[in-house]
Amino acid sequence: MSLTIDPATLTASAAADAIAAGTLTAEALTQACLDRIAARDAEVSAWAFLDPDLALAQARAADRSAPRGPLHGVPVALKDIIETFDMPTQCNSPIHAGRRTYADSAVAALIRAAGGTILGKAVTTEFANRHPGATRNPLDPTRTPGGSSSGSAAAVADHQVPLALGTQTSGSMIRPAAFCGLWGYKPSFGEVSRVGVFQQSGSLDTVGLCARSLEDVQRLRAVLTRIPYDPVAPLERAPRLALCRTPEWSEASPAAQQALEEATRRCEAAGATVTYLTLPSPTFDGWLKVHQRIANFEGARNFGHERHGHRHLISKALGEGRIRDGETTPVAAYVDAQRRAEAMRLWADDTLAGFDAVLTLSAAGEAPVGLSGTGSATFNSLWTLLYTPCLTLPFGKGPAGMPLGLQLVSERHEDERLFAAAGWVAAVLAG
Repeated sequence: MSLTIDPATLTASAAADAIAAGTLTAEALTQACLDRIAARDAEVSAWAFLDPDLALAQARAADRSAPRGPLHGVPVALKDIIETFDMPTQCNSPIHAGRRTYADSAVAALIRAAGGTILGKAVTTEFANRHPGATRNPLDPTRTPGGSSSGSAAAVADHQVPLALGTQTSGSMIRPAAFCGLWGYKPSFGEVSRVGVFQQSGSLDTVGLCARSLEDVQRLRAVLTRIPYDPVAPLERAPRLALCRTPEWSEASPAAQQALEEATRRCEAAGATVTYLTLPSPTFDGWLKVHQRIANFEGARNFGHERHGHRHLISKALGEGRIRDGETTPVAAYVDAQRRAEAMRLWADDTLAGFDAVLTLSAAGEAPVGLSGTGSATFNSLWTLLYTPCLTLPFGKGPAGMPLGLQLVSERHEDERLFAAAGWVAAVLAG
């Protein structure tokens, strides 16, 4: 028995199940992805490095071996700041052109140990910051796919690969997933190893992922955290939800605001209890500056090699923006920002314990027209700062017909609670 549909259109879970059942081979799945890339790469430009022969060799090896884990035979894309021993990691910078390392990052090694294969490296913005790469939104190539995990989201949305890893320091995983109509996931801070991932901010950087289903999110998360794959079922009871517009609500488009309000209305109609959540003053006053101060101070030091030896090769946007700001930030201001951030987290720990999830915006609106920027991260940076797990799921359309996202957030280290609530919410919104 064999599949009668294009394997590239399968979710990761459906593909893994088909490989396990013997109705699909890893080689056929990988070849389908490569065929899709060949047909679409000129328009989407999602890949920083791709070696079809290497990809197929990994797939054939998977077909010859006994099943090794929940990703057996499934290809995964890695953002081009995540190291592998057999591919360059170039960070979208001439400073690192052709750079190869001797070892896999922890996440790459875990994917391989679970039977997965590394299809290639997906385009990132320069050093996972704001200066964009060449990637276009596959749903409308005149628009940004978001960033900094641009290629990761575009490749998954365009059925070029079923799963992709990215990272988030501000909004670099949730926002591109929302712009491209995907599920996106930022785990609780510290849950997924960052060994072998180019670092900007040790206090904020988080490895995340994008996928085409909640089941896929949980499958890859199990691999990355090295726990048994046992998907969390949707809540059987109506959840306790909070609606948080955040202080920047006025910066969101009317369509994004209306989508969040409509999602909330549907959840309430289905029986959910909804509490309106306001961030207290003075604890959260100036929270965005707190996030920026931590990220920029640490980034200016983590970019030591690049700024001292190769500053002329750093974009003006990064060199004269975040790096310059971090260089001029006093240590006392950084320490104050860290103390304020921890006070915010303690409030969030206490408050979010009373809810299954918070409903909030994934982005300010649909993906903007133009490729010179990647959109605002304002509606993501807060939750990154708070170390909370976040999911975005597709819900609604903007005025141009582009997808909008609904973001769900839970208490930090309660990722399973988030999955259970998200399953319930997704079922309600789908109905």
